[in-house]
Amino acid sequence: MATTLVVQLVLLLLLSVTQASAQEEQQPPRQVVRPGCQDKCGNITIPYPFGIGAGCYRDDGRGGFQLECDDSLPVPWLAVTGYGVQITNLSIGTGEAWAYINVTRHCYNSSGSIISRNGATPVPLINSHLLFSQARNRLVALGCPNLGYFVDTAGYYVSGCMSVCGPSKFTLPGSCTGVACCQSGIPAAVDYFEPYLLDIPKEQTDPIFYSNSTTCRYVFLVEAEWLNTKYTGGSLNRTDDFAVPVVLDWAVWNVRNCKAAKRNATDYACRSMLSHCVNSKNSTGYRCNCSKGYEGNPYLDDGCKDINECERKGKHTCHGACTNTPGSYTCQCPPGTSGDATRKDGCRPKDSFTLALKVVTGVSLGVFLPFFMSFWLYLGLQKRKLIRTKQKFFEVNGGLFLQQQIRNYNGTSKGTGGFEIFSKEELEKATNEFAADQVLGHGGHGIVYKGVLEDKTVVAIKKSKMMEEAPTTEFAREMFILSQINHRNVVKLLGCCLEVEVPMLVYEFVSNGTLYHYIHGSKGLDSDAALDTCLRIAVESAEALAYMHSSASPPILHGDVKTANILLDHKLTAKVSDFGASKLAPTDEAKMATLVQGTCGYLDPEYLMTCRLTDKSDVYSFGVVLLELLTRKKALYFDGPEEDRSLVLCFMMAVKVGQHQDLLDSQVRDEMRIEALEEITHLVVRCLNMSGEERPTMKEVAETLEMLRRYHSHPWAQADANPEEEQSLLAMEPRNANYKFTQDCVLDFEASSTYSYSL
Repeated sequence: MATTLVVQLVLLLLLSVTQASAQEEQQPPRQVVRPGCQDKCGNITIPYPFGIGAGCYRDDGRGGFQLECDDSLPVPWLAVTGYGVQITNLSIGTGEAWAYINVTRHCYNSSGSIISRNGATPVPLINSHLLFSQARNRLVALGCPNLGYFVDTAGYYVSGCMSVCGPSKFTLPGSCTGVACCQSGIPAAVDYFEPYLLDIPKEQTDPIFYSNSTTCRYVFLVEAEWLNTKYTGGSLNRTDDFAVPVVLDWAVWNVRNCKAAKRNATDYACRSMLSHCVNSKNSTGYRCNCSKGYEGNPYLDDGCKDINECERKGKHTCHGACTNTPGSYTCQCPPGTSGDATRKDGCRPKDSFTLALKVVTGVSLGVFLPFFMSFWLYLGLQKRKLIRTKQKFFEVNGGLFLQQQIRNYNGTSKGTGGFEIFSKEELEKATNEFAADQVLGHGGHGIVYKGVLEDKTVVAIKKSKMMEEAPTTEFAREMFILSQINHRNVVKLLGCCLEVEVPMLVYEFVSNGTLYHYIHGSKGLDSDAALDTCLRIAVESAEALAYMHSSASPPILHGDVKTANILLDHKLTAKVSDFGASKLAPTDEAKMATLVQGTCGYLDPEYLMTCRLTDKSDVYSFGVVLLELLTRKKALYFDGPEEDRSLVLCFMMAVKVGQHQDLLDSQVRDEMRIEALEEITHLVVRCLNMSGEERPTMKEVAETLEMLRRYHSHPWAQADANPEEEQSLLAMEPRNANYKFTQDCVLDFEASSTYSYSL
């Protein structure tokens, strides 16, 4: 028995050395373990995720990666902790491990009775990262007659085969086809091996079936390569115990596949940036491999290193100039030669330009040159046509006049920090060819895109759908005057593009959306300071419109005042935008009548009837905006009853019966004092007066709102001030809450009349 043990140890040592030599090229001398960890057990390299000792192996709740080494034996013993499986080699590249397991043996006398045996020894790999390789192993029943099989943990049959006895001529060396030796494959995902031999009584068998029987019969799982190269017919009559090599597949099996593993970057096993994930073929789970052109340990940070193919002549043949590149290499023929440098004698001297080649080249040029010349001529004509079209649009849109105005203003054709005329190509580049993901919003006059100019300035570019037919110089003059507006609460017009049929306008970019979205959208105003913020936004918007009406020269009418055209920056500062409907204040009666523009719910009824846009039209629209801020309701609401669809109509009817406070937002009612509520209600009613002459100016509106804002934020407003102090703070006369309506103030509510206007 001692002799048998020594022989087995020697065989193990020789096999280990042979396998290590065969895989020497797959295991280059690189760092394969974590720093400070044992990298070898005897001559067996231990690559991470395997390891010996705490912190040296991957620990994700399953076993199999923790190893233990006994260097005190003549041949060091490397085993899987907790499973007792002896490991003889490990491979990172193939995801395999080589191990040894003992065979199961039964020996019989001439009468067919068992005279000796070794018991079936289970080999469990349950709940580990190891499986018996389906592709590399075979189940073998050796000796005859013999039925060998193995079962799973529940005792159910998994795989097996039967070998019968026959004439010696069928027992050829290396054959294992059913005569005295049989083999069978195993299914995938096998993690438990418990072998059995079925005894076949001699007296119940056919003499032919039992002739040439062997003394001992075996069943074992073994590497297919060992079976094909080590097994010979002469080993049929052996009677000893021995161990055989098996191949184990290993992978990371705590998740199903690569897709699931990549979701958890912390637990993801492929640590090297130059690695990729491969799904396991034997079962669920995954392995890691270095990318093509790299080698090493992909399970370690920076574990995959570039392969210098030029130094490995055996694998990468190059008979020319070899140059290593990251992940690859180039192989070129020497100067003066051409061909395939990867083949021997593949590089040949370059052939001279023969007469036949010259003839072919000449004929080809004669045939194709006219074609190419025609093509380039066509492209040139198209380019000239495009240039002429751009120049035509530029002139039609008033570009020459605008250029002259800019030169007179700052001495250059391009604005220095002011208004600038952009080319079509500049705006296309800024918006990535007007990509859909750059759209900021859609309006009645066009689409607004976000763009980034060459100087990294972020802008909003409005691409209009249509433009009124107007004198070119008038449009250019209006654009230039609008560009001179310099107010902190007005969106700055930075420039325009006139090379297209409908000019594009370039505005400063305001980052925080519109007032409409803050009132009615998902964001909402900060509840702790909503009323203060609303009053401040109202004041800033009113001051911007008052500036356009009173301080701009000439005065500018907006024409489409609404919450969607009031933008908010990152500090919720209001900025009035969208001058698509803006007009310079007309200077004579002939210019007073204009095409009606604007948004339903905000349009001045007097403007609808007369088609005359005045500064009081903006006052009416601002009154609707102010009403939206106070009620948090939309100007038009089509889902409700017909009488509740118009916010203005609902409010005016509520004021008439003294129930207007019920329409206000609860926070406005709770936080604003009754005197301030009545004052702001009076202001809204004045703004919404049917007669434009009875409405206040935007300057009056801004001053009143600023007074109310100061009153609300003043400490006196929080205390119980006496009426005289309150009236002094509000700087106003006491008002009677019972409002009087005249024929020209509002529509006839009691008669429930509906007015229609056709233009």
